[in-house]
Amino acid sequence: MATGPGRFFRCACFCSENLYVARYGLHVRFRGEQQLRQDYGPVLRSRGCVSPKDFEQLLEELEQEVERRQRLGPESAARKALIANSYRPARLEIYNPLQDVALAPEFLAAAEYSTLPGADLEGLLQRLETVSEEQRIYRLPVFTPPFCQALLEELEHFEQSDMPKGRPNTMNNYGVLLHELGLDEPLVTPLRERFLQPLMALLYPDCGGGGLDSHRAFVVKYAPGQDRELGCHYDNAELTINVALGKTFTGGALYFGGLFQAPSALAKPLEVEHVVGQGILHRGGQLHGARPLGTGERWNLVVWLRASAVRNRLCPMCGRKPDLVDDEGFGDGFTREEPPTVDVCVLT
Repeated sequence: MATGPGRFFRCACFCSENLYVARYGLHVRFRGEQQLRQDYGPVLRSRGCVSPKDFEQLLEELEQEVERRQRLGPESAARKALIANSYRPARLEIYNPLQDVALAPEFLAAAEYSTLPGADLEGLLQRLETVSEEQRIYRLPVFTPPFCQALLEELEHFEQSDMPKGRPNTMNNYGVLLHELGLDEPLVTPLRERFLQPLMALLYPDCGGGGLDSHRAFVVKYAPGQDRELGCHYDNAELTINVALGKTFTGGALYFGGLFQAPSALAKPLEVEHVVGQGILHRGGQLHGARPLGTGERWNLVVWLRASAVRNRLCPMCGRKPDLVDDEGFGDGFTREEPPTVDVCVLT
């Protein structure tokens, strides 16, 4: 667990809010049977939860998910320790500190521009692709093809090993938590601190882009017989970058709606195709999901970027002042410190 001034926490709502029920395509708040029936009875029936047996099965699943979430911190720490002691990587160079040679020239140029004294949004937008000006979704190359291939080889090697593996998040079942694999310090932290923070400070100053002080990074895998699509959701993050690593695939496009607070947020979804090596940048509160995979396998690196100056004021998952609970590592990005405040990301 992190200690001292840099200690991070999670919000207690993690064990009761936004529990995903894949069978019914629904996120629910869960505090017990009576509350579940009262809050979600009609919508559950409309989605096929009609018999007493259906509801009993749903209750059991939700109770198991709550128990799983309560165990996550200690279990993750135990997996990380075991992997550090027993796992033998296939591509050792992936664990070296991040070098510029791994990054696409366009990404390096955009990040370098963002650090210049006179840099502004207009100049940065000339160095990346604007997918949607209205929704503030952008794209640019992030990693070189050789680095994507090396990282994929390492991830597949780990997947085929007998090491314990945690779920990447509460919706995906297949993938890798990068902090457990030991890739937070050499790869993700420098990616955030040296490159993404100056970019995000210009793109999303109102969403904490200039104060990104923690993250949660994972790789998700979509393949036949495994996860093939992802339901609509928003991220537990102020900002997100989603980089397609490979392999060869068809389908599986991302789709975006409005911010989750907005009415009719999915009235006209925007679809964005993945391009290997390229990253899609968006606000964490942007509703999004993944269309069904057609053929092949798709692996994506997802980094949830967090700014404690924003989330300390309002937990994005429960919409309340966070009720802080001890957690491992970066937790969910909350701190007890009071850093300089920034405007909470607003509807635009």
